[in-house]
Amino acid sequence: MIIVRLGSRGKENYMLFNSYIFIFVFLPLTLIGYYFLNHFKKYKAANLFMIAMSLWFYGYFNKSYLLIICGSIAINFLIVKSMQNIKQKPKYQKILLGGGILANIVIIFYFKYYDFYINNINIIFKSSFELKNIILPLGISFFTFQQISYLIDSYREETKEYTLDEYALFVTFFPQLIAGPIVLHSEVIPQFKKKENRIFIAQNFSKGMYIFALGLFKKVLIADTFGKAVSYGFGTIATLSSMEAILVSLSYTFQLYFDFSGYCDMAIGIGHMFNIDLPQNFNSPYKADSITVFWERWHMSLTRFLRTYIYIPLGGNRKGKVRTYINIMIVYLVSGIWHGANWTFILWGTFHGILNCLNRLCQKSWERLGDITRWAVTFMTVNVLWILFRADNISSALIFIKRMFCLSDFSIRQELYNCFQLRELEVIGENVPGLNYIVSVIKGFDLWMFILGAFFIVLNFRNSKEIIFKPTAARSLIAAIFIFWSIISFAGVSTFLYFDF
Repeated sequence: MIIVRLGSRGKENYMLFNSYIFIFVFLPLTLIGYYFLNHFKKYKAANLFMIAMSLWFYGYFNKSYLLIICGSIAINFLIVKSMQNIKQKPKYQKILLGGGILANIVIIFYFKYYDFYINNINIIFKSSFELKNIILPLGISFFTFQQISYLIDSYREETKEYTLDEYALFVTFFPQLIAGPIVLHSEVIPQFKKKENRIFIAQNFSKGMYIFALGLFKKVLIADTFGKAVSYGFGTIATLSSMEAILVSLSYTFQLYFDFSGYCDMAIGIGHMFNIDLPQNFNSPYKADSITVFWERWHMSLTRFLRTYIYIPLGGNRKGKVRTYINIMIVYLVSGIWHGANWTFILWGTFHGILNCLNRLCQKSWERLGDITRWAVTFMTVNVLWILFRADNISSALIFIKRMFCLSDFSIRQELYNCFQLRELEVIGENVPGLNYIVSVIKGFDLWMFILGAFFIVLNFRNSKEIIFKPTAARSLIAAIFIFWSIISFAGVSTFLYFDF
C-alpha cells in the first residue's frame, strides 16, 4: 500500500527567522516598540504590542491563519475561566475539561488529518470521497498542545488568575510560536510579569545575539547545504548507489539536526533579547547511547508533554510491566501521529516505541556493551529510522533502505558532489596555501568536509544552554561574521523542517 503525505506546504513566502524582512524590519521594530512602551511603564500596552507583532509574524503569509489561532485562544481562555468559576462543581469542571481537550483535538484532526483519513477510507472501501486539500496552518500542533497543557493545569488548579493579554502572550510569543518549544505557563508568564525583565539589559541582548547568530549559521550554511543533497537523493531514490544512499541518509540526519538545533538556538537567542529564558528543547541528541536517552535529548518539550499529560495519567510504570509497555507504545504512537498525517510517521513512532520497550527490557545487557558500541548502534538506528520519517511513503522508504544495505555499488555521481559546493568555500580553497592542493587531490572534498565536520560538531560542541556567555571581542566578531555570512547566503526563504508539524 502506498500512502503519500497530505497537507504539506510548498515554499511560501513566510516571515522566518532566516528572512530579510524578519532581520531588518520585524525584529528591530518589535524590540524598539516593546522596550519603548515598557520604559514608560505601559506594561499592558507592551503586552498588547507584543501580541500584535506576534500575530503579524504568524499571519504574514496567510491572514486566515489569524482566525484559527485567535479563535483557539478565545475558546480555550473561556473554558479556563468557566472552570475557575465553578470550582465547587468538580463534575462540571471535568465535563468542561473533556470538552476543551476534545475541541482542541478536533481542530488538529480537521486541519492535519482529515485528508489523510478520507484518503485511507477511499483506498480501503474503494470509495471516492473528495479531499479538501487543506493547507496545514503554521505551528498548529505546537500552540494547540500548549493550550491543552494549560487546560489540564487549570483543572488541577496549578494556574493563577491570568488576564487575557497574559494568556494570549503566553500562546503567541513569536520565538516559540510555530516550532516550539512547547512551553508551560509557569515558564513564561511569570517572566513577563517581572518588572526587572521589562528593561533593556545589554548582557542579555548580547547573549541573545550571539546564540541567534549560531542558530542562523547552523540553519543557512549547514542545514540548507545538507538539504540540497537530501532533495537530490530522495528525488532519485530508484537510481541511488549504495554509497549515495548512505550519504543521503546521513545528510538528512544532519540536516534535521542542524535545522532543528538552529531554530531552537534562534528562538532561545531572541528570547534572551527580550529577557525571556525559554526552556531547552534540544540537548545534543546524537551523543545519546540508547533510544531512551535520545528521546530525553531530542524535542525535549514534546517528550515532557507526552510524559506529563499522557504517560503518567495512563499509569506510567505504576501498574506492572505489561501496562508500562502498553503505555510506552501509546506515547510513541501519539508522537508519530503528532508529527504528520502519513503512515510513515505512524510506523516511525511505532518503531521508536518498540525500541524503547526493548531498551527497558534489556537494560542490563545493553549497559554491558561498550560506550562506543552503544553509541554507534543508537546512531545508526536513529539514522535508518529518519529515512522513514523523510520518505514520501513507506514504499519509497523501503526502496531507499534496500539500496543502502545491498552494498552493491559505491559510486558517487557528480550531482551529489555539487550539492555541497559553496562559492565561499571555493574562494577560501583557492586562496589558502596548501588547501587548494588538497581540494584538487581529494574528489568531493566539500562533501567529505561537511559529513566529517558535522560528526565532529554534534559529538564535541556544547549546545546553547551549556554556553557560559561573557561578552568578548572574539564572540562579537564571530556573531558578526556568522550573521553577515548567513545573510549574504540567503537564496530565498528556506522553511524549517518542523514547520510541517
